[in-house]
Amino acid sequence: MQHETTQDQWKRTAGEAAVEFIEAGMVIGLGTGSTASYMIQALARRLQAGLKIVGAVPTSEATEQLARSLGIPLTDLDTYPELDLAIDGTDEVDNHLNLIKGGGGALLREKIVASASRRFIVIADVTKLVTQLGSSAVLPVETIPFAVTPVSRRLHALGASVQLRTRSNQVFLTDNGNVILDCSFAGGITDPTDLESRIRRIVGVVETGLFLNMAECAIIGGPEGARQILAR
Repeated sequence: MQHETTQDQWKRTAGEAAVEFIEAGMVIGLGTGSTASYMIQALARRLQAGLKIVGAVPTSEATEQLARSLGIPLTDLDTYPELDLAIDGTDEVDNHLNLIKGGGGALLREKIVASASRRFIVIADVTKLVTQLGSSAVLPVETIPFAVTPVSRRLHALGASVQLRTRSNQVFLTDNGNVILDCSFAGGITDPTDLESRIRRIVGVVETGLFLNMAECAIIGGPEGARQILAR
């Protein structure tokens, strides 16, 4: 096994702590990303130890593959349009539990699953805590490929520096076949609610990585172990 960094240990701590919220008979949403993968591995261990859940809805093809490989029973939103609990990582989280997500490109499905869940818990290592969103993370905006140039211009008019996301010199496509415009804002995002509503009004935008007033609890892994921050 490769050597685990300190940050990886903090992610693992948060992911393992979150699994304690999963109870027998639940239908759950499984997030995407490095912290979420620790949570999924911990869930598989609890299932092996005898926990029984109804099923899990994955937020990406990568998460689906991981969960399937670990023997976690999967389901979908057509069968269970309302979930008991969703657990997912984040790129940034502020003191009000507002988030920027989508560094892995799964923001649309992640937001659908979080909004379909009665409870949404976010997991992160302590480096993801910020006083203002947009301080270090870019804001991903999932966009229809046909609309990239007009959407980019409108985002620029809102004060964003806009970059089309690429991977290995290829345009990055989401699991939904869309592209991502990564937006950075000098000085961070001063009013996330206003920015979210302005971006969502741009025709051609599918979804943004701003998750506002959605998480009820954040589990933060750090040097002192896992701690909870509750929504105010």
